[in-house]
Amino acid sequence: RERKMMDFKQMFRSVDVLMVDDVQFIAGKDSTQEEFFHTFNALVDQNKQIIISADRAPGEIKDLEDRVKSRLQCGLVVDLHPTDYELRLGILQSKLEQQRVTFPDLEIADGVLEFLAQRISTNVRVLEGALTRLFAFASLVGRPVDMELTQDCLADVLRASERKITIEEIQRQVSDYYNIRLSDIIGPKRVRNFARPRQVAMYLCKQLTSRSLPEIGRRFGGRDHTTVMHGVRRIEELKSTDGQIAEDVEMLRRALEA
Repeated sequence: RERKMMDFKQMFRSVDVLMVDDVQFIAGKDSTQEEFFHTFNALVDQNKQIIISADRAPGEIKDLEDRVKSRLQCGLVVDLHPTDYELRLGILQSKLEQQRVTFPDLEIADGVLEFLAQRISTNVRVLEGALTRLFAFASLVGRPVDMELTQDCLADVLRASERKITIEEIQRQVSDYYNIRLSDIIGPKRVRNFARPRQVAMYLCKQLTSRSLPEIGRRFGGRDHTTVMHGVRRIEELKSTDGQIAEDVEMLRRALEA
C-alpha cells in the first residue's frame, strides 16, 4: 500500500503539465491539501506548467490553507466568463473547416452557423457536437445543410438549449430601443416608424425563441403568419444592405441575451 502511494505521488510530480479542475473541493481536507502543496512545489521547482480552475478566486475559497492560497495566487489568475456570440461563431467557423476535410462535398447555407451560435449558448461541447452531428446526418441523407435540415436534425438539442427570452420581452426591448410605445409595435398602424421596428421584433422572435410563425403573429395583434414571414425575410435582406439595421439587430440581440 505504501509503495503504491509513493508511485502515485511520483506520477503526479513528474508530469509536464498538471491540470486540476474544481480545486475548491480540497478545502477542509487537510491530508489532500498537504499532498497538493508538496506536489505544487515540486512541479514549480522543475519549471513545469500548472493549470487550475475553481468556482471562485483563491482568496475566496473557505477552509483552504493560507499556504495553498498563496501558491494559487502567485500565478496568473483570470476570471472566465461564458462564451459570447462572437466567440461561439468563431469556434463553429473553425470546426467547419475541420469538418470539410471529412465531408468535402457538403454544402452549408448562409445563416446556419449564426443560427447555431445564437441558439446553443450554454455549452461549447454541445455546440461542437451539434455541428458534427449535423454534418454526419446531412451526409447520410444526401442533403445540403440548410436551416430546415438543421432544425429537424437538432430539434432535441435546440429544445434543451432554448432561451427563456419571451416574445413580450422582445417587444418591450424593441419598443424601448426605438423610443415608441409597446402598443405601436402590436397595433395596426403601418407607418414606417412603427413597421420597421415591428419587423425587427418579429425577426428577433423567430431567431431567439422557438415559437411558431402563427403564434408570433397572434402576439403581434393577431397578424397572419405570412406577415411575420415577410417581416423576417425583409430584415434578413436589410441586414446585408443596411448597416444601421444590422447594428440595431445586433445591439438588441446582445441586450436580450445579457
